[in-house]
Amino acid sequence: MNVFSAMEILSTGLEAQRTRMNVTASNIANAQTTRTEEGGPYRRKDPVVTTEPMNNRFRELMDNELARHARGVKTVEIAEDQTPPRMVFEPGHPDADANGYVAYPNITIVEEMVNMIMASRAYDAGVTALQAVTGMAKNAMRIGGA
Repeated sequence: MNVFSAMEILSTGLEAQRTRMNVTASNIANAQTTRTEEGGPYRRKDPVVTTEPMNNRFRELMDNELARHARGVKTVEIAEDQTPPRMVFEPGHPDADANGYVAYPNITIVEEMVNMIMASRAYDAGVTALQAVTGMAKNAMRIGGA
């Protein structure tokens, strides 16, 4: 596998995890938001990630079985969770309905923190792999120049 192609594949994973961390941070920040521009409480969001074939340049450089199956990842959308909001009895709240219930976002802070930790660790693993690839490239250049 070409060193630059490995870096390209790793960078798609880093980008996906960065998006996941940003979406999770948004969920945490809006955990108590009861009114949005669209109306109603904030809706929890999740990034939808899929694989995608690497570009043609990689296939041209590595015309073999590995190149045909190499895939990166891409965030294709940020989907809203469709579960109903959490209803809390707070008759004095400005957003309370006629029965005194306020619709709060369907966000569990513990779940969001687990998502943040998983994204952070996956990002760290990608950075470590990227450092390993660049280290191998430096060693190859040193060996080739000696």
